[in-house]
Amino acid sequence: MTKNPFINAFSAALYITVVASMMFYGPKIAGLIDDKDNVLAPITVLSLLVLSAAVMGYLFFLQPIQLYLDGEKKLAVNLFTKTLVIFLGITILLLLALFSRVLS
Repeated sequence: MTKNPFINAFSAALYITVVASMMFYGPKIAGLIDDKDNVLAPITVLSLLVLSAAVMGYLFFLQPIQLYLDGEKKLAVNLFTKTLVIFLGITILLLLALFSRVLS
């Protein structure tokens, strides 16, 4: 990814937003909601979990690992920590927005 923790964290948030929107709106738009059990649902969910773990690994770890292997250990830890803290902030803001809607 980049050496900018804001871009890394916001890229992760954007990816999650796109995936969650597809999961929420996709079946409604396609008219695929039914009550029948289907083996494709758990296969798809597990596949999405694995894909998401790989994407998050790329967004959060690729640049810090490259820096670490290049001998810039302090910079690598600093970039990872900043990215994680910024993503934590985004998550907290989303939780506050969610709970403010629930409580009002």
